[in-house]
Amino acid sequence: MHLFLSDTTQGPYATLPPEESKHCVRVLRMQLGDELYVTSGDGTMCRARIANPDPTACQVEITERLPNYDARPFKLHMAVAPTKNNARMEWFVEKAVEIGVDRITPVICQHSERSTLNTDRLRKIALSAMKQSLQATLPQIDPPTPLTRLLDEPLPTCPLVCYCVGDDRRTLHQLYTPGTDALVLIGPEGDFSPDEINRCLSLGIQPVTLGNNRLRTETAALYALTTLNFLNTLS
Repeated sequence: MHLFLSDTTQGPYATLPPEESKHCVRVLRMQLGDELYVTSGDGTMCRARIANPDPTACQVEITERLPNYDARPFKLHMAVAPTKNNARMEWFVEKAVEIGVDRITPVICQHSERSTLNTDRLRKIALSAMKQSLQATLPQIDPPTPLTRLLDEPLPTCPLVCYCVGDDRRTLHQLYTPGTDALVLIGPEGDFSPDEINRCLSLGIQPVTLGNNRLRTETAALYALTTLNFLNTLS
């Protein structure tokens, strides 16, 4: 099954953008009448066949629409402090999209060692991961956002903050109810500051432990995301 992106799939025909067209016609050598799948990342998966194998603007005919193809009754939002090494953050975005995430926010904290990211590159990585994992919904990738600004947004049913110390922390298994929307906050290598933790707790965000091992930022984030997805498969 080959999946391609189109800007829109609303009409009877869709046109693949230049890079997608080149990959379809020149690399995969697909021809007139060959079948493929197309999505615009809005949650609808479309069966289609090639109507015009133009390597710069390949046109396909939509033969079937599968709305809400990968819809889930819950939303998972990961707010993760950017890692010092860009490649580690990019790795996290790729794997998070493959596993299942709805929104990723690079969150800037008091102890953050990096405050800038190439958001366009992260979105391209997310798009590639969406296609590779045969999904039809492209997660939202936010620009770097200060923690204080993120905390001004309405909180979901289950807001969680993961940090390294504190006797009042509990595990994700104890705190998360499958089927509910969740926000998970993962701090930088130096962890959240005491002021940031107190701010989170004052808003009702629940403190979480991810175990005794000291984890890298991107490892902690992927561990938390994988656990939430696993808990939802058990419900």
